[in-house]
Amino acid sequence: LRDRMEILQLSGYTEVEKVHIAQGYLIPRQRRENGLRQDEISFTDGAIRRIIREYTREAGVRNLEREIGRVCRKVATQIAEGNGRVPVRVTARDIPKYLGPPRFFQETALRTRIPGVATGLGWTPTGGDVMFFEATKMPGKKGFQITGQLGEVMKESAQAALSYVRANAKKWGIPEDFFEHNDIHLHVPAGAIPKDGPSAGVTIATALVSLLTGRTVRPDVGMTGEITLRGQVLPVGGIKEKVLAAHRAGLKTVILPKWNEKDLEDIPAEVRRKMKFVLVESVDEVLETALEPAQTSSPEEATPQESAEGGNEHRSDCG
Repeated sequence: LRDRMEILQLSGYTEVEKVHIAQGYLIPRQRRENGLRQDEISFTDGAIRRIIREYTREAGVRNLEREIGRVCRKVATQIAEGNGRVPVRVTARDIPKYLGPPRFFQETALRTRIPGVATGLGWTPTGGDVMFFEATKMPGKKGFQITGQLGEVMKESAQAALSYVRANAKKWGIPEDFFEHNDIHLHVPAGAIPKDGPSAGVTIATALVSLLTGRTVRPDVGMTGEITLRGQVLPVGGIKEKVLAAHRAGLKTVILPKWNEKDLEDIPAEVRRKMKFVLVESVDEVLETALEPAQTSSPEEATPQESAEGGNEHRSDCG
């Protein structure tokens, strides 16, 4: 029966769309369900935006409506107990009073402050998501360990990225005998969530080069793209969902394969205006955009202990 049906894929909402949906539909419904009149409570657009950014992280609006409902219930309780003044105008400053401390924050700057961590963009059935790839090094003999519940395709992408980095190590000033005396561990946090697909190739290559050269990845950059052994960047799917996820996470620059340029037409105009898109054909172009300028200190000064500590940052869901 299913092969006789046409499956419609729905993309996530932008922040502007969520605000309009909340003001036009979610807030009126929560007022009714919690016994409030229209003149008893209202939300400013700033309050809705703060709930979206700091209390929900989703492609749709289900959790947004739940949080709005929590605010409405607390206001209704205050009015019923005679402790509240009406009308109540909920502003961005009032949100923590009703919902508690923020649950989400812009974590890319925290994650990428040390070499070896890169920000990738992934696709899930519920929309795009941001994921972090962490690499560390330790004394060993050419070992390469991959963890984070990765599928076979993503493991092969990691092997291809490592092979490309090893083949071009001299170009980045990496000692020729480095891999003879060191092991590398690549980890993708949120280990309970399965991850797969070839689009993480450029992110893995960037994390490895960042680790081995001591150059950090820019905190406002996200990327997606498949990698070949020759360093070419191939097109991937789910561009709209990935870009919307980058926008939700506060990223300003997105690195995409050149062949995905046509997919930018599907991205809402307000998102395109706020973000910079770098279209690339090779890994060298990715690194030129993603990595911070080289420091005066040598990469050897970043010890394995320092790199290992980077693998213990805050956890992030991905898909």
